[in-house]
Amino acid sequence: MDKFAIAKNGIDPNLVPKRTLHTGSQIPAIGLGTFGSDRFSYEQVAEAVKGAISVGYRHIDCASVYGNEDEIGKVFKEVLDSGEVKRDELWVTSKVWNDMHDRVVESCEKSLKDLQLDYLDLFLVHWPFPNYHAEGCDITSRSPDAKAYIHEDFMKTWAQMESLVEKGLVKNIGTSNMTIPKMKLLLRDAKIKPACNEMEQHPHFQQPKFFQFCMDNDIQPIGFCPIGSPTRPDRDKADSDTVDIEDPVVQKIAKRLNVHPAVVCVKWAVQRGQIPIPFSVHQNEYLGNLQSVTKDPITDQEMAEFSQIDKNCRLIKGDVFLWKDDQTWESLWDLDDEITPA
Repeated sequence: MDKFAIAKNGIDPNLVPKRTLHTGSQIPAIGLGTFGSDRFSYEQVAEAVKGAISVGYRHIDCASVYGNEDEIGKVFKEVLDSGEVKRDELWVTSKVWNDMHDRVVESCEKSLKDLQLDYLDLFLVHWPFPNYHAEGCDITSRSPDAKAYIHEDFMKTWAQMESLVEKGLVKNIGTSNMTIPKMKLLLRDAKIKPACNEMEQHPHFQQPKFFQFCMDNDIQPIGFCPIGSPTRPDRDKADSDTVDIEDPVVQKIAKRLNVHPAVVCVKWAVQRGQIPIPFSVHQNEYLGNLQSVTKDPITDQEMAEFSQIDKNCRLIKGDVFLWKDDQTWESLWDLDDEITPA
């Protein structure tokens, strides 16, 4: 990689809004996702991280299972060694994968080593299930070791997450792919409550009830798939899926602002209160997303129109984490406000 330098066409990071977590930490209101290795090489994703930081991004969302943290770590080292960006100006998130629920500290230390960092700003439990799936599998794949959500087991994992804060390895801990019933139990039993919850959120899947639950409990929602994730893995695509950027409301606003419809989805997310983490390897796209949160806001009327286009269309259904052959993906998401039993 070439020596790191701030791009002249970038955005001043000080212009990007921030959210204050219940811990007092301030997190940039938009980040760059790094789950792209189904379509792009690890090196391409790392180069996108480098480019994104050069144009003003200070929030990078990583995960061990993405397989690219060692490549991204080379970028972080280059960026920090350059002196152009200080460590406390970056927000770096990582996640413990499902097969490491009983070895959380080991997982975190591996991510820190790969990312070449001394601490993480946020560490998440990637999924509340310890269920594993083979790389490249289709949605019919079932691990023989898969099991239902067991709260007692999850709390053992969460206790290890809390220890990371106490050890100074991470500043904040949180959850991902949770549901309201699971979150209620965690809030009841946790010593350190989650600072953030990462969840699928885009105009056609707004999760209003869960979003409001998080806001009411001072848990910051972070939204993945903010534009409907057109580059998500093929196994996560279904004929019934809708396309957010083709929605007439999104397209109407895009025409008014003379921007791509994807930019409108990002604007909506930030103005609504969640933190979107769009992914792209193309500078014009990730720069456009960052620019979008600093100017030309969506009007109150347009925000009201967004609330009418929710289609409850979940794109990342999680079929591969099911524990029985005869189940459908709905079993993962506690749709009746009750945790699905074993």
